[in-house]
Amino acid sequence: MDWNDRPSSPKSVSRTTAKTEARVLSLRDRLKRSVLGEVGAVAIRRELLAASVSPCPAVRTIGRIFERNGLLDGRRRVRRPPPPKVWHIPQVVTCPSEMDCVDTIEGLAIRDGAHLTILTATSLLGGVPQAWPRVTLAATDVVSLLVEHWTTWGLPKFAQFDNDNRFVGPRQFKDAIGRVIRMCLNLGVTPVFAPPDEVGFQAAIESINGLWQAKVWQRFEHPNLKSLKNRSTVYIAALQQRRAVRISEAPARNPIPNNWKLNLQAKLHGGIIFIWRSSANGQVTVLGRTYPVDTKWTHRLVRAEVDLDLHVINFFALRRRQHDQQPLLATVPYVLPQKSFRE
Repeated sequence: MDWNDRPSSPKSVSRTTAKTEARVLSLRDRLKRSVLGEVGAVAIRRELLAASVSPCPAVRTIGRIFERNGLLDGRRRVRRPPPPKVWHIPQVVTCPSEMDCVDTIEGLAIRDGAHLTILTATSLLGGVPQAWPRVTLAATDVVSLLVEHWTTWGLPKFAQFDNDNRFVGPRQFKDAIGRVIRMCLNLGVTPVFAPPDEVGFQAAIESINGLWQAKVWQRFEHPNLKSLKNRSTVYIAALQQRRAVRISEAPARNPIPNNWKLNLQAKLHGGIIFIWRSSANGQVTVLGRTYPVDTKWTHRLVRAEVDLDLHVINFFALRRRQHDQQPLLATVPYVLPQKSFRE
């Protein structure tokens, strides 16, 4: 049957009478002066039912009466579109470059066995996943595993970590540059450090962490570490195959130079990026040293770019709502002391 010539509105509409609406508003005024002071739609309907009012309007109907009369106390949440991926690193947004995110999963243990640490990684644009279950994970393990991963897939332009000591280095010393940072700078990869407590920066790697735990760790019984490694390897390979199209469309990666070998004593070049929040005084701590940035930019996100070639640190203001506006807050001189690395 063709209904195109029929009206779209319902045949009959049940509207709240003016008398009922006036009674609801009057009851709200009275309850507002009561001891409890409950003036919500549920409290109004409870009073109407106690007074045997018929027909008694529903809670949603009472809410619409409040809305029509401008009596709603709550404010509707403003939904804003999220910023683009890696909005805090404008170099990636303006000139699409690949960024690898690296993290760890801890707190897992095989029954009657050792506690485990899983090093995980994923590329932000290509989505190349990886996971390495280990009983112990030191900075030397992180370096060897990432070099193996980048030998297979190529070098990203950036590599993002959290503030774990295995990634950053010994933070109890000023100007300490850890093994992982030195490896990245040796390969021309810019290391980025983002705090794990901030929302959004670690979303990509946290997604992989949750996926690995749901599809590998929780689905099967793992009698030993070898069994877990086999399960993880099979799953990661299948996930990489499923994302083959996305991986192929990602920005190109540069191969690791032939016969490359990590030189921990080499002079460092390039840059290091830190994403931190400023203090109550507008100060930011970078590599163990505190710098005054802006007294008006307190408890706000700041991107600190350490330029090891120009010997400066540039501090930029970050706001998710205005992600395309990242003004320079301050530039301070910084010369990294030339110290030998204790291997």
